[in-house]
Amino acid sequence: MPTNFTVVPVEDGGAGKSTLEDVFSEEDEEDVSPRRPYSGDVTPRESSPFINNTDQDQENYYDGKNMALFEEEIESNPMVSSLLNKLANYTNLTQGVTEHEEYENEEGVTKIRVKSPQMGTFIGVYLPCMQNILGVILFLRLTWIVGTAGILESFAIVVMCCTCTMLTAISMSAIATNGVVPAGGSYYMISRSLGPEFGGAVGLCFYLGTTFAGSMYILGTIEILLTYIVPNAAVFVAEKKEGEAEAMLNNMRVYGTCCLALMALVVFVGVKYVNKLALVFLACVVLSIMAIYAGVIKTVIEPPDFPICLLGNRSLQNHNFEKCVKTEVIKNVTYTTKLWELFCDSRHLNATCDEYFTLNNVTEIQGIPGLLSGVIKDNMWGDYGPSGMLVEKKRQSSVPAQDNSRDIYMPYVFNDISTFFTLLVGIYFPSVTGIMAGSNRSGDLRDAQRSIPFGTILAIATTSFIYMTCVVLFGACIEGVVLRDKFGDSVKKNLVIGTLAWPSPWVIVIGSFFSCCGAGLQSLTGAPRLLQAIARDGIVPFLQVFGHGKANGEPTWALLMTAGICEIGILIASLDAVAPILSMFFLMCYLFVNLACAVQTLLRTPNWRPRFKFYHWTLSFLGMSLCVSLMFISSWYYALVAMSIAGCIYKYIEYRGAEKEWGDGIRGLSLNAARYALIRLEEVQPHTKNWRPQLLVLLKLDSDLGVKHPRLLSFTTQLKAGKGLTIVSSVLEGTYMTLGAEAKSAEQNVKSAMHAERTKGFCHVVVSSNLRDGFSHLIQSAGLGGMKHNAVLMAWPGAWKQAEDSYPWKNFIETVRETTSAHQALLVAKNIDKFPSSEDRLGEGTIDVWWIVHDGGLLMLLPFLLRQHKVWRKCKMRIFTVAQMDDNSIQMKKDLQMFLYHLRLNAVVEVVEMHDSDIAAFTYEKTLVMEQRSQMLKQMQLSRNEREREAQLITKLGTKSHGNLNDNATATPDHHVHMTWTKDKLISERNRNRSEPNVGVKDLFNMKPEWESLNQSNVRRMHTAVKLNEVVVNKSQSAQLVLLNMPGPPKTKGGDENYMEFLEVLMDGLDRVLLVRGGGREVITIYS
Repeated sequence: MPTNFTVVPVEDGGAGKSTLEDVFSEEDEEDVSPRRPYSGDVTPRESSPFINNTDQDQENYYDGKNMALFEEEIESNPMVSSLLNKLANYTNLTQGVTEHEEYENEEGVTKIRVKSPQMGTFIGVYLPCMQNILGVILFLRLTWIVGTAGILESFAIVVMCCTCTMLTAISMSAIATNGVVPAGGSYYMISRSLGPEFGGAVGLCFYLGTTFAGSMYILGTIEILLTYIVPNAAVFVAEKKEGEAEAMLNNMRVYGTCCLALMALVVFVGVKYVNKLALVFLACVVLSIMAIYAGVIKTVIEPPDFPICLLGNRSLQNHNFEKCVKTEVIKNVTYTTKLWELFCDSRHLNATCDEYFTLNNVTEIQGIPGLLSGVIKDNMWGDYGPSGMLVEKKRQSSVPAQDNSRDIYMPYVFNDISTFFTLLVGIYFPSVTGIMAGSNRSGDLRDAQRSIPFGTILAIATTSFIYMTCVVLFGACIEGVVLRDKFGDSVKKNLVIGTLAWPSPWVIVIGSFFSCCGAGLQSLTGAPRLLQAIARDGIVPFLQVFGHGKANGEPTWALLMTAGICEIGILIASLDAVAPILSMFFLMCYLFVNLACAVQTLLRTPNWRPRFKFYHWTLSFLGMSLCVSLMFISSWYYALVAMSIAGCIYKYIEYRGAEKEWGDGIRGLSLNAARYALIRLEEVQPHTKNWRPQLLVLLKLDSDLGVKHPRLLSFTTQLKAGKGLTIVSSVLEGTYMTLGAEAKSAEQNVKSAMHAERTKGFCHVVVSSNLRDGFSHLIQSAGLGGMKHNAVLMAWPGAWKQAEDSYPWKNFIETVRETTSAHQALLVAKNIDKFPSSEDRLGEGTIDVWWIVHDGGLLMLLPFLLRQHKVWRKCKMRIFTVAQMDDNSIQMKKDLQMFLYHLRLNAVVEVVEMHDSDIAAFTYEKTLVMEQRSQMLKQMQLSRNEREREAQLITKLGTKSHGNLNDNATATPDHHVHMTWTKDKLISERNRNRSEPNVGVKDLFNMKPEWESLNQSNVRRMHTAVKLNEVVVNKSQSAQLVLLNMPGPPKTKGGDENYMEFLEVLMDGLDRVLLVRGGGREVITIYS
């Protein structure tokens, strides 16, 4: 209980406030603005780990000033006392599931009555699991499986399937006791352990399995009804013997559809009726099991009288005749029997009869010889065969007939389907499903973490014992031909397992009928709720409509969907065909339960602390392997179909599903795998053959923190095609304490832009005191371990000339220098906004590469990578190189073509000759303008006082220079300072700080043309830029993209502004240009 503290007033006169809450209420009156949470907590908080979470948790739980130190924390984090209070009031209500009943009082007002969890292990887990495990296969198919496979192989089938479910139950117990498991059972456990993709895929598979289980139970119900209870109620009756099977299937479809509609109506009207009948259905199962064991015991004392008739060694259908004899003598007169009429063309003794009937005698043996009869020896081994094979008694002598073509029309007992071991595994496995019944009811259990493991494992142990003993007892008590008689034709259409029961076969018939009805209703009740839970989780968008239902939460739409899918199974109409289908879905569900436990155990995540301690990852792995084996043993094509369905659902959720973070184990597995891979990558440098551009993209944000050049992201997508590492980053100028929220917002904007441009990678926005340091930190520290960038992509600062300050181009040049020092490649895109988007498709065009200097092959690798993307796929690649005076251009072209051939690159090669030529006047003019601008920029950076002194000196010297150089010119009396650079000011600047007598001599020297005073290095560089630009524009002006070698920056910072001018001249007249500077290593090789 939280402790209340009292504040003693110390003010003079006045009672004061007695509690801290009242004191704070005064403050609230003065400051009506709502309290803001801690500014550093800008990310949305996780939902409470406790299910009963309300908005009232945000109240202040601190009383008294002894907790004032934690005031700010308490606003966002609860006090321990309130936390414990919530635990004490925990009611185990499930998330997303309505656990209440609505009822109206006398006034008609709807009220809610909350159910308190009252059930213990026996009622809540053990009995529901027993009821779900023991069902239709036990009553209708187990005797046939024992007769067909033999005792040993049947025992192996039972052991394999029961071992699979036992190992799965151990894994499920570990997961179920690792925290609270709301209703939803296996779906909830798998989705929260393996993530929404696996959870959704396996959840839908489990839903389909539960739905087809409903079909199987309904088909079992109709089979019992039409075969053993009221066989005369058939709608379709076959006129010929060969049409009986098809008529039976049609009857199953008609009656099955009617039964499905009736059951769906019962579920729709109210689940409470199903719950009330559950005890009746359970009693039927228990009584049927007890009747079987009682019948086995009775066979020791007095075996039941169920004679079967054999013709030779062939078993006969005896529901059309009473006496197992060919003829009988009455008063010394021989008469033919009903059996005679079935094999002969008339009742007379001289009639023409079937050859096999004539050659062999009729014998009658007991179908249930008893436990001590020794029949177990004959039933030890299997007797598989194709469809239509006669059921024959082993070790019984017979005379074969020459013509067996008429056998199909005779009253023999046949195999209705082909039988083999793997088929029987698929048919039997549904009889061991139902182990999730306890975990599905976790919301109704008093202590789920104790009841689920104990009750489930005990139920599996009990049912496994029942199945194993039944296999042995059936083989020891029942004749083999009766066991292989699936529908009891040789025992007068009695249910085979019913012939063993005591006191009457009807106990089993009625018990199995109601058991199948109850199991069908339970499936139609549970499957829609499972679909509703998946839909309400929101991980599969197209299923959201099934999350709605009636006012009390009943899943109406999900019930309709379930009934529709269930009808598909009923239209199949064969219990033996439906059973392997649902086996696949259940096995896949159990597989992922084991996988979830194994992953969580191996990862050793801090939250993995199950109370159930008797588990190990090897057991989970063994269970997972057994599930996969049973899937392919049962039916390899069904297994592939089930896996394909799960895979499609997985990819759909991954591509279109909602983003969910449930702390799943797959994420932890990914982290471990990533850590291992990063450590391995850091051990050795990547080989040239594995080199690909790992990009660090430097973005510029606008004033609204949006991406200024989104086409830079489009170009990244086209260059990477989803491969390799991409880190998209930007820098905000300021401090993180003040711009933390803006950084998060900018990061979200960048992520949105990346999603829009389909750029796969990571995003990182940093806050730095200045942009230069921020970019420097990103270049140095972006990436982790072996996953670090090796290339930097950025946009050309197009407006650098119009910028008010020099920071943009200085930051650009410093970035160039730092990438060079870090041995990283640099890609600079000019006119990035004119680059194509990822939705564009460029038609005919070229990607021109101007290979001036060798950069490690990056210039040739980039066009190849771009042409892998659909935007650039139709563009052809051209490579230009420059030949000097001493070069043999013809030989250069041949060598380059051979080099490209060895590199496996298709490109057109052209060698451009650039001869030495005189420097044009235009080049000098461009250089002069450049240097003048450089001087102006330097002048603008001077302080105000220095500028004024400099202006005065320039004015003074400029006046004297004009007087000396221009005799005819008159000195202007205006001494106003002009900041525009002219010839006079340039000369004055050069001669400042010189003594007065030397001025005239120097000015006389400068009578030469202005360009002779220019820096000759700058002139040569400008000449190269101008001439190369002329050639590039001439050859590549119409190209879709031009790739150029990027010249290196000057070693000293004195010529930075000139460097920008050189690059501007080099790219002049070109629309899309990508400047490329290599990282100092080979990135392409001719070797394999």
